Amino acid sequence: MPEAATAPSGVSGLSGSAGSSGPPSEAALLAQRDEFPTLKTGVHLISHSLGAMPRGAREHAQRYLDEWEHESILAWHTWLPAVRSLGDLIGSVLGVDAGTVSLHANVSTVQSIVASCFSFEGPRNKIVYDDLNFSTVHYVWQEQARRGAEIVVVPSRGGIHPPTEELLRAIDERTLLVPISHVLFRSSAMYDAQRIIARAHEVGAMVLLDCYQSAGTVPLALKAWNCDLACGGSVKWACGGPGAAYLYVRPDLLSELRPTATGWFSHQEPFAFDMGPMRYAEDPFRMVGGTMPMPAIYTARAGWEIVAQLGVPAIRAKSLRQTRLLREQIEARGFTVNTPREDEGRGGTICFDFPDAERVSHTLSERRFFHDYRPRCGLRVSPHFYTTDDELDAFMRELDTVCAGGATTSASPAY
Repeated sequence: MPEAATAPSGVSGLSGSAGSSGPPSEAALLAQRDEFPTLKTGVHLISHSLGAMPRGAREHAQRYLDEWEHESILAWHTWLPAVRSLGDLIGSVLGVDAGTVSLHANVSTVQSIVASCFSFEGPRNKIVYDDLNFSTVHYVWQEQARRGAEIVVVPSRGGIHPPTEELLRAIDERTLLVPISHVLFRSSAMYDAQRIIARAHEVGAMVLLDCYQSAGTVPLALKAWNCDLACGGSVKWACGGPGAAYLYVRPDLLSELRPTATGWFSHQEPFAFDMGPMRYAEDPFRMVGGTMPMPAIYTARAGWEIVAQLGVPAIRAKSLRQTRLLREQIEARGFTVNTPREDEGRGGTICFDFPDAERVSHTLSERRFFHDYRPRCGLRVSPHFYTTDDELDAFMRELDTVCAGGATTSASPAY
């Protein structure tokens, strides 16, 4: 095995045994470690950015290639049902009905398609969100000002906590849409989505909830919450890789949306190649536009299948325990934690900062202790269902070593 693909010297003994990693109820989660070969090559604490690749992703990719090679154009008879099937699988994790989720290449495209549904004429033209939103969402909506939208960006409190009360006050009778992140990428702070949705509906507005940082690690019930629209992708907690984003539209709202960012697959009869007026599909394909990213739709399936099989409530229980454990170790070292303490107020990541954090972060990643660093946030570290307590301990020991300017550790964690 090439040196770059070997495990860090401080974690060579990590086998993933459930015996020393949490309560017995977590055994079924840790049993999935064998499905993720990448866990043998490093400590993977970066599922908030890139989930570990399941071996099934390669198998699904091979199936797609086989269909393309052997079925030629007839493969579309398999590919289109695969699009709908993955949408329904994702919908089961989001807590919505089958037949309500469309698939896209990325969230930027999703947000742009939604934005194209509105003309911003008349008094209800206000778009309201906070300054902790993910940048791609901000870029899309900021540019709608050229089309007449009034963009209201609510200041956060300390760059960590969602400005819930301020956002609620900003949502008024002139508000059209509230495109917010459920869990904030910079602090892992979490909105009470139901409060935001209720306030928006009170004044006739809609909510577009970005679930990228919550789906797969925080239980969602979007139908029960009466959420209007929701989006996200497969890259992070879903362990599905890039290129398979999704859009949920509340069924009774779908027929009201007429995107101008559209395409042939949004048509009622795409293979009729009709050159007349646009006739939108009556199902979620209405929001799709052009040809779907089929390779990514195939590779994303394995991760979503595992998450759905394990159940997000079980994943969440383990996540809360391990993020509490991680926080204790970080606070014991005197570092600044930029993540809310309350379980109900945070997602699956602990963000913390200290002097020279960016340099330390780069060194840790080079040593295959995978996490990341973000400005005004610090290090982002995320256990997932496949993470052992020993890996958390190994990460913290290596952090101590790097902060002290030493070489990589040599002692393997005991099992």
